[in-house]
Amino acid sequence: MATTRTGSAHWEGTLFEGKGSTKLETSGVGQFDVTWPARAEDAGGVTSPEELIAAAHATCFAMQLSNLLAQAGHPAASLDTTSSVVFDAPKITGITLTVKGNVPGMSDEDFRKHAENAKDTCPVSQALKAVPMTLEIQS
Repeated sequence: MATTRTGSAHWEGTLFEGKGSTKLETSGVGQFDVTWPARAEDAGGVTSPEELIAAAHATCFAMQLSNLLAQAGHPAASLDTTSSVVFDAPKITGITLTVKGNVPGMSDEDFRKHAENAKDTCPVSQALKAVPMTLEIQS
């Protein structure tokens, strides 16, 4: 079953002096301010497209890894994931996924194998294939 999720943005002014907001339309759970300085300099309590991509990617990866681990007979007790998206204007130049897992009965080698598979196969990773992506495993 296909689903559609919608976000929106409103912008006023020029790129460098203007400001705007982005809204999670489907869920209605939030509206967030955006500015160029928050994107290219100091965040200062304002979000950016790259931060939103990072949050989506970390979530998608964790969900995919959770599923792969369960299919392998080792459901995770917990997974903590971070996605760091590097913006070097005018483009995204890299992404690092970092994961720490509590997976009873699974070797570190097997965990890494499933984490690499999740990195390659989660839908957000698939959408971001044009960007160099690395995976770090924390113990």
